[in-house]
Amino acid sequence: MFGSAERAEQVGRQMVQERLAACANILGAATSIYEWNGVMETAAEVPVLFKTAPSRRDALMQRIRELHDYDVPAILALPVDAAEPAYAKWIAGHISK
Repeated sequence: MFGSAERAEQVGRQMVQERLAACANILGAATSIYEWNGVMETAAEVPVLFKTAPSRRDALMQRIRELHDYDVPAILALPVDAAEPAYAKWIAGHISK
């Protein structure tokens, strides 16, 4: 989640340009409700899905952490047991250039 669509797009583009991700899907604005430093907060945030190969996951997560504007960004990796072969090949080909 990013604090603005602009920041989400900046980081998304950079991850694709750096070949840490083959694709960044910027989703519609979400409303997040959470407690921060003992105070209940509500904020508009922009979720982004980054698509990469398992071998690039840790590097991608580290780079997002470096570029993120939050003190504690929510950077999560979802396990993928299988992918359509042509799509997996496209991802692998894109990040290995």
